[in-house]
Amino acid sequence: MTNTLLEEKFLASILYSKSTDEPCLQINSLPMNYKNKPIDFKNLHLETKMVRGGTLRSNFGETSEAIFLNSGYCYNDAETAESRFNGEDPSFVYSRYLNPSLKMLEDKMALLEGAEAACVMGSGMAAVFASIMCQIKAGDHFIASKVLFSSCFYIATKILPNYGIEVTLVDGPNEDEWRKAFKKNTKVVFIETPANPTLEIVDIKFVADLCKQHGASFIVDNIFASPFSQSPFEFGADIVVHSTTKHIDGQGRTLGGCVLGSQHFIKEVLLPFHRHTGPALSPFNAWVALKSLETFGLRMERHCENAKKIAEFLENHPKIKRVFYPTLKSHPQFETAQKQMKNGGSMMAFEIQGDKKDTFAFMNRLQLVDISNNMGDSKSLITHPATTTHFSMGRVEQEKIGITESMCRLSVGLEHADDLIADLKQALI
Repeated sequence: MTNTLLEEKFLASILYSKSTDEPCLQINSLPMNYKNKPIDFKNLHLETKMVRGGTLRSNFGETSEAIFLNSGYCYNDAETAESRFNGEDPSFVYSRYLNPSLKMLEDKMALLEGAEAACVMGSGMAAVFASIMCQIKAGDHFIASKVLFSSCFYIATKILPNYGIEVTLVDGPNEDEWRKAFKKNTKVVFIETPANPTLEIVDIKFVADLCKQHGASFIVDNIFASPFSQSPFEFGADIVVHSTTKHIDGQGRTLGGCVLGSQHFIKEVLLPFHRHTGPALSPFNAWVALKSLETFGLRMERHCENAKKIAEFLENHPKIKRVFYPTLKSHPQFETAQKQMKNGGSMMAFEIQGDKKDTFAFMNRLQLVDISNNMGDSKSLITHPATTTHFSMGRVEQEKIGITESMCRLSVGLEHADDLIADLKQALI
């Protein structure tokens, strides 16, 4: 049979369902018109939400969600195209705006964080930048906690001032500094908690209350904790940002980001900025993250259990100066962590007894733990923030926020905790 005849036979099989007037594919006279089942997720557990949430099956009724690797969409008539673009018909128009694969991930992320709506983007930093820039302008005032990932620090100290935006950085745990920081023109407040890389913890509810008093929008970067360990919306956050590259994917395969908030914020404030600036997520990357979330609860449980054991081991080792992990009583903000975190998460920082040379020697002796600036991976990863993730800040700024040359940041993976402890132990000679 020629290709032309095959195409004609296939096209002829696309009919309309008599019961729904919707197109369906018929093969051997059997209609393929699968119907997605409505599920009330309100009282379901996290694990069930992550397996069942967000699924949007096509007429084929595929078990695993499909990847929609298309850039555009076709319309049955010009009137339909018009209704898509004027908003009367909320369906898809262009994958820079939205795509079925992206929509499924957004719905699942909203379930995970307990948000009304979500918008996924090409990277975590795209999400951070868009969440800020979509709601701020020249003459406004921006506040952030001092301990930030270096790219967030760059946005706050370099990019925003270039746009005529006033910026104030505060000591995250210092309540008096927060009270004094607000001005009449304060528009947006941004925090990381726990912060990268020192695991500094900021009281979400305290800052949220101040934001409400002053009419400011409050963004929480929940990347270090993940939704498994912390739910910022429960404590008053307006917006939550994620790098899906980290715990969401969990296996170091894709880049991605996500902004979550109210329906109004996502649709009326963020999406116009997103659509016209183009930080779109690849449908393939969205699909990888979507499938990864099915095992999110299982993975995070092991991550957190391992991290707690390792933090306790390191705290009692004579070659370790100090450990920063939220559930250790020695953590400077331990009481705050107890109020707002469900567990300690998978991330920690610690300082070696010694200098940079000693710290590098320790890292180089590790056999299982890889030296890498990524995090939230199934593999345990260690980095030296002063010379990698926060290098661009310079030593003066690093010292201001407690990044020493003997500090390591450890992302605890899914290996057996005893094997990881043995590896750390043999390296701490």
